[in-house]
Amino acid sequence: MEKQCIMTVSDLKLKLFRQIDTLDKNKLEEIYGVLINYFNGQNDISEWGKLSDNQKSGIIDAIGELEAGKGIPNHVVLDKFRKKYSHV
Repeated sequence: MEKQCIMTVSDLKLKLFRQIDTLDKNKLEEIYGVLINYFNGQNDISEWGKLSDNQKSGIIDAIGELEAGKGIPNHVVLDKFRKKYSHV
């Protein structure tokens, strides 16, 4: 029979802290980004329900296009608009 280990909330927090505390700068920044995306994603779920069906469909279509490689890299778009509006 396998023994189950149940951790308290304090144990989980301490374990996470110890693991994060040993990370180098690059890994720390990476895990920070993952956590921020996770926290922001929790808030965004409630926002999704407020969108119209047309808005949801547009977002899903756009994600599909990006996944199919049909997106334009951010630096290309920024360069285009910097050139276009450089006189402003």
